Amino acid sequence: MQTEYPERYRTLGLKIAYYRKKAGYTQEAFAEKIGRSLNFLAQVEGSSTTKGISLETLFKICEVLDIQPGKLLDDD
Repeated sequence: MQTEYPERYRTLGLKIAYYRKKAGYTQEAFAEKIGRSLNFLAQVEGSSTTKGISLETLFKICEVLDIQPGKLLDDD
């Protein structure tokens, strides 16, 4: 995927992985909870890829993790 913001995509993926692990989900269980494939989640969380996600998927991730979207999108 071509993007002007590859580092932001990687950071988003790392944050998703962090909060997923904090909540005690494996990638497989979490992918099922958000209605996406394990392959999709692995690409999003992977540090060597820039896999984008839709707002719908972002909101579902946040709902399952019980966090606000800003936790994933804020620069910190």
